[in-house]
Amino acid sequence: MDIKKLAENLGLDEDEYVELIELFVETGMSDLDKLLSAVKEKDPEKAAGAAHSIKGAAGNLGLMDLYEAATEMEKDARNGILDGVAESVQEIRTKLEQMIEHTRG
Repeated sequence: MDIKKLAENLGLDEDEYVELIELFVETGMSDLDKLLSAVKEKDPEKAAGAAHSIKGAAGNLGLMDLYEAATEMEKDARNGILDGVAESVQEIRTKLEQMIEHTRG
């Protein structure tokens, strides 16, 4: 992850971008918990909403791999497909954890 380039793309300095990443990770983890809860409750609408939140924030920060993953989860949830969401959630959670390690590294 090239923090400098991502920050420049948004017209921010690196410190500002890192603060946004940290906020994104915090809210993203909460959204992932909501998503898992929605899957357990078999509530595709709630799952789609949580995925949409992640998608929007990731897109705004230029994190296209996370944006695409969340887009797929949202699309599946809107179509009532919740199978496989737990695995996708874990993949995104791992990426978020790696982002924090990278920004603090």
